[in-house]
Amino acid sequence: MPQLLGKEIGPTGFGLMGFTWRPNPVPQDQAFATLRAALSLSLNFWNGGEFYGTPNYNSPILLERYFAQYPEDADKVVLSIKGSCGPDGTHPDGSAAEVRRSLDSVIKQLNGRKKLDIFECARRDPEVDMAETFEVMQEYIEKGLLGGISLSEVSAETIHQAVKILGKKGVVCVEVELSLFAAEVLENGVAAACKEYGIPLVAYSPLGRGILTGQVKSRDDLSKFPSRCCFTSPASRRTSTSTSSSSTRSRRWPRRRVARRAAGHLVDALSDAPSGHAENHPHPRRHDGRAGQ
Repeated sequence: MPQLLGKEIGPTGFGLMGFTWRPNPVPQDQAFATLRAALSLSLNFWNGGEFYGTPNYNSPILLERYFAQYPEDADKVVLSIKGSCGPDGTHPDGSAAEVRRSLDSVIKQLNGRKKLDIFECARRDPEVDMAETFEVMQEYIEKGLLGGISLSEVSAETIHQAVKILGKKGVVCVEVELSLFAAEVLENGVAAACKEYGIPLVAYSPLGRGILTGQVKSRDDLSKFPSRCCFTSPASRRTSTSTSSSSTRSRRWPRRRVARRAAGHLVDALSDAPSGHAENHPHPRRHDGRAGQ
């Protein structure tokens, strides 16, 4: 069995985004039942976000309520939360002030029901030295408020740099997108770097957010899911880009533009294919070889 922070976890993790980051969050009793079922199936590595929802109802708040009702489950779970992107999750910020704000917010929302095992900046901020970012996290580790540090959507170069700062055992895991739709990490050195240092690779969206399951059948379907909010129209993309400074753009999600185009092309291809033969339609190749910074 794989381990994180010395605790055994199941080979499959459990993502929490879909519970709270949607126009109509999943009813709490249904969410609780699903979380209990996940644990019963050995899915005890839970992955959420400070910005998965609103400041009034996000992953930590949902979990605080869950562990209040089922306190015996707290020690069974290894919890990873991503943040340091502002409360709305759109402005990656690795500054000491933002990392501290995000950590304090998550810890407060968990309300002592569950220790924050792992924390990660959702994206690397290229304008802030990683040493500054990690220094704050290590402070919380020394105080017993945090278990360890993870990386999210980073390049192989960033993994190497992080290991130089934190040591081989200082990076608990690396979270990246990995599926048949997004296999770049197998070719761009990210998976190789994780293997070199013995760092577990946490693969999110293995089914391409439903694109690989037939759930999304047209471009119109993309608008129903806020977690796919990056899939907007080219016109709106040009408008938003023209009104943003270069500094602001560099701190936003770097892969969304390419993912948006690829998803649109793939959905068009699948919808045009004859029923029952979508797998024979040419698959568009993505070109975003680097994952984040």
